[in-house]
Amino acid sequence: MVYLCLVKIILLGTGTSQGVPVIGCDCLVCASAAPSDQRLRSAALLTDGHTNILIDAGPDFRQQMLRHRVKHLDAILLTHEHNDHVIGLDDIRPFNYRSGEAMSVFALPRVASEVRRRFDYVFTEQIPGLPRIELVNIDKDTQLQFGQISVQTVGIMHGRLPILGFRIGDLAYLTDVKTVTETEMEKLAGVRYLVVTALHQELHPTHMNLEESLAFIERLSPERAWLTHISHHMGLAADINAGLPENVQLAWDGMEIIWE
Repeated sequence: MVYLCLVKIILLGTGTSQGVPVIGCDCLVCASAAPSDQRLRSAALLTDGHTNILIDAGPDFRQQMLRHRVKHLDAILLTHEHNDHVIGLDDIRPFNYRSGEAMSVFALPRVASEVRRRFDYVFTEQIPGLPRIELVNIDKDTQLQFGQISVQTVGIMHGRLPILGFRIGDLAYLTDVKTVTETEMEKLAGVRYLVVTALHQELHPTHMNLEESLAFIERLSPERAWLTHISHHMGLAADINAGLPENVQLAWDGMEIIWE
């Protein structure tokens, strides 16, 4: 008998560093009551039903874990060190208590150093109740295995900052990306499903805008693509989706993609 391993990614948040709505903003998007226009900070959960791997732990980490009733995490992968991707790490404590173990956090050496600096008390104080983190260095050519979940790191550029994207079998998750070298593009060949940044419609120095994202998608030719890390400047989700190619859609918080 053959058992198929189904992997699922849950997009826990699909917004930018400010989230949507933005504090104090009364634009059409921020005033919208549509769930598709409400975005927590970007993060994702990989799961096969037994193993749970988190991608990024931003300021909405606690809310995202409660919303999706996540009871255990096996590891955390960090794309980069910006606050909207790491500042929720203090809230791993309930997972430490449940497992009795430190949380393995996989990151570029530069990012790991920044986590040590920003959460200095975690690594220097001997006080009961502090979160426990085990930092594991990875690079753009690392292959990881978590239970049935295989992850290949992909080097991408966040403006001039080298960060990580991830390929998980037929799916690639690339947030905060502006450019990808030809060498790293080879790692993305044949992806069927793609989650990629589209900040808004104007040019930006560190993120793809909508036009750049659509050109990137056209080059990779996945079966389906979803746009994430979306700003309130993008426009109402219903309006934007109406003008996108048939196989492309704005992602939304809580959406799930399942593949073998």
